[in-house]
Amino acid sequence: MGGTPTDLKLIDENGRRLDGRLPDEMRPLKIEAGVLSRADGSAYVEWGLNKVMAAVYGPRECHPRHLQNPERALVQCNYNMASFSVDDRKRPGPDRRSHEISKIISEALTHVVFTEYFPRTSIDVYIEVLQANAGTRCAGLTAASVALADAGVPMRDLVASCAAGKVADTVVVDLAKEEDNFGQADIPLGYVPRTGEIVLLQMDGDLTSDQFNKGISMAMEGCKKVYEVQRDALKRRYEVRSAGTELEVLGAAPAKEGM
Repeated sequence: MGGTPTDLKLIDENGRRLDGRLPDEMRPLKIEAGVLSRADGSAYVEWGLNKVMAAVYGPRECHPRHLQNPERALVQCNYNMASFSVDDRKRPGPDRRSHEISKIISEALTHVVFTEYFPRTSIDVYIEVLQANAGTRCAGLTAASVALADAGVPMRDLVASCAAGKVADTVVVDLAKEEDNFGQADIPLGYVPRTGEIVLLQMDGDLTSDQFNKGISMAMEGCKKVYEVQRDALKRRYEVRSAGTELEVLGAAPAKEGM
């Protein structure tokens, strides 16, 4: 959050934002499940100008072994921004921000995964930001949740994520880059629609009590829209898998008859 340059008008006289959206409008969102053949589960998210990939491996033996829990699985997340994902080339490797986001996403996903089904194992989630334009932690959590479902990991529900914030004294949903850089507040939120639970909540900036409550409400509504796109992506993935299985069965039948 920072001061707005004098020549940058984040909200115009018609209540439109820099990219033409109204305060309650989200950026275009596209999700595809099962994009990596070598991962147990995967997902790709395009959200505005963000491009994020998530891959899941496991449940598998937990390493290092001293981290093993005899009662439940450990959900380990690794969030990374590619060095070419931002205009000012990022230094390769983990930094303080990536460690923090990895931790909060791990905690959010642990809340919905039935970890007690897989003692002494690790469920490893890798999130790679290929292109960043504000809201990458929300896009990463959204992608990771779909990847877990694609891997067949038992979950209470998907986690949908969306942010709200304050821009030019106006509460808006799904901040873009300029709004994130020069706005007054940012509230990333992770939400479990089936139970109504919030599993991730952070805030950066200054908000009144009413503005905070309005931001939470707008972010939750955004999460519900994200949730529908997540479900559609998994439904398409299931249909493709089912069609492939059916073709394999049909293809095998003639060979058996000719034997």
